[in-house]
Amino acid sequence: MENFEKNEVLSRAVRAGKRTYFFDVKATKGDEKYLTITESKRKFNADNGTFIYEKHKLFLYKEDFNKFKNALGAMLNFIETGEMPADELFAVPERNFSEDINFEDLDA
Repeated sequence: MENFEKNEVLSRAVRAGKRTYFFDVKATKGDEKYLTITESKRKFNADNGTFIYEKHKLFLYKEDFNKFKNALGAMLNFIETGEMPADELFAVPERNFSEDINFEDLDA
C-alpha cells in the first residue's frame, strides 16, 4: 500500500538515468485535483562524499491542462519534426532572461 500525504491522491515515478520524474495528483481542501511534476536529480557532493538530490517542482492546475498539453505537444512535435508551433499556443510575452531572477523568492 502506498504511503500518501494527506492531500495526495495518486503518485507515480519515471526513472530516466540520473533523473527521476514524479507525477503526483493532489487535491485541495475543496477536492479540486491538480498535478505536481517533480524532477529529482542525484548529484555527488564532493565536500562530504555523499549524494544529494536537486529537486525542481511544477504545479499544474486543472484549468490550465489543455493549454499546457497543447503547448507541450507542439514543442515535442517541433523537436521530432522541425515543424514550427503555432504562435497562438504561446500567449505569454517573451521574457528578458538577462534579468536577475531568484527562484527561491518565488512563493510556490
